[in-house]
Order: sequence, then C-alpha cells, then structure tokens
Amino acid sequence: MVAVFLVTLYEYSPLFYIGSVFLCFFVTAAMVLGWIGFDVNAILRNSDEAESVLPTPEKQMVRVPNPFTLELSSKPASVTEGAWVRVFCLESSVLSCFWGCDTALVQSVLQKLQHSPGPGPLLQSLALHCLSSQTFQVKTTNWTEFFTKVDTEQTDGKRITDFGPLPRRCYPLVALLSLAQEAVDRQNIVSSVTVIHIPDGRYSLSQRILFQYLFTAQGNMYELKPLFMSTESEDRAESSVGSGENTEEQDSEWRERDCVVCQNATVTKVLLPCRHTCVCERCGQLLQHCPVCRGFIMEAFTLTQDIAS
Repeated sequence: MVAVFLVTLYEYSPLFYIGSVFLCFFVTAAMVLGWIGFDVNAILRNSDEAESVLPTPEKQMVRVPNPFTLELSSKPASVTEGAWVRVFCLESSVLSCFWGCDTALVQSVLQKLQHSPGPGPLLQSLALHCLSSQTFQVKTTNWTEFFTKVDTEQTDGKRITDFGPLPRRCYPLVALLSLAQEAVDRQNIVSSVTVIHIPDGRYSLSQRILFQYLFTAQGNMYELKPLFMSTESEDRAESSVGSGENTEEQDSEWRERDCVVCQNATVTKVLLPCRHTCVCERCGQLLQHCPVCRGFIMEAFTLTQDIAS
C-alpha cells in the first residue's frame, strides 16, 4: 500500500523527484567528506594564507675568526707538473704540502689530533709516510700563490706519474696550515688541514678540494664546509667570509641577494643539513623543505650577526 502511494506520488509530483535527487546528493557528499576527513577551515581558507607549520629550529652558532684560507689556483695542475695553491692568513703561518699520503693513516691521525693541542703529531706522521713534502713560510696578510711539486730527490729519482688504480689508497696532496709560534696565543684556531685531489695519468678528474678541517687550541676538530648561495657572486662571498675581509662593497653585494621564495626580502637563513642559503627570515620559518633541493630542513641559522640581533 505504501509502495503504491510512493509510486503514485513520484509520477504526479516533480517536487518529490527533485527532493529525492538532492537528498541522495547530500548523503553521498557527506559520506565522501567523512571518508577523506571533513575540514571546513581547510576548504574555506584563503589560498594566500600560510599553512600552519612548526617553525624551523634555530641552531645557535658561535662566530669564530678563521685565520686560514686555502684555495686552488686556476692554473693547470697534475701530479707530474705540480699544482698552485692560493693562501691567505691573518697571522704568520707555515704551509706544509705532503704528496702521496696514505688515506688510512691520514684519517687515523686526524682522529687522534682532536685530543692534541697542536698539529705536531700530524706533521710527524705525514712527514714519515708521504712520498714528498715541501714547507713554505707565509708572512704576508695578502693572497699569495705557492707552487708545490713531487720532489724526485725525495723519491730516490723515481718519477711519480700516478697514485695507483681506483680505489685510491693515498691522497694526492695534503696541505697543512699552522700558525707560527708567536701567533698561537692570538687565535683560537691554530691549524687547518686540506685534502686535495690532483689529476694524474690514471684519473683525470680535475683538481678539487675533497675536505677541510680546522683545529682549535683546545684540541677540537671542525669540518669546514661551503655554503651554497643563490646568486652568481657566490665565489666572491665565500672567499671574503673565509679570509675575514669585510668591505662595504662586499657587504652591499651580500645584502642584495633576494629570497628565492618571496623574491622581495634579503637572504638571511642557512638551511641545514643541505647548507643552501636562499631564503629570508620570514620564509625560513614557514618552510619544511628546502626550495632548491627539496630536502627536509632539520635546522637553520641566521647568516649575519647584525640581522640576528
């Protein structure tokens, strides 16, 4: 009886038909929204508003002047022809170059050097176990180029053309910068170790710095890593930071870097662990992934001290 009544009402009442369609639509929509998670605020939120994310943890940094800067010259380099290195030191220093150092020995001595107040153990070990060594006195506070080459007199007249097949068991060149005795008390960082790849007959990869370490007077060891800037003046900025120079022109170039996200504010944040320096203070607090490499941001620190204050 009820079924006959509903069928008759459906045939003669268009309002009943329209109401049934709307009822089915709302029930279906409610089921779908309930399944995916119904959030009115997320639907009505303005697209210009920033999403609610946890702020990036701020890493507390300590500014320590680095008296050493070592770079590779643009001149050609090879094991047979030698290599040029550019050095800048704030104090009188000694540059020691060691060719053909055993990789296991270097890593072992670096670990032991963390508990030593000076570079003496490393100097002795490298001098005893390298193929050739040279020492230079660095007296000026300007950029100076030094030429180093394998000395055939130290290799018993044997001409070294390569350091064996891959994987290598020795580093082509290890450069050690250490403060002169009269300057040790004026600096916290007393020595710097730079491991350099030099192309040879078997491995033609261009010359490059593999890694650098800094050592303090207290026996602490820190790995020196470059920052990846977002502008073309990256090289000039890195050299000025490493050498301790701070001119008005360089500071102006530094502040002209624009955030890659908002394209308006100045770059002030260094993202970790990727070390990309590409965002401003405000954008850095809203990001969870680096806008350059898409890596997850674990920490960040402010680039300059005056902005942080």
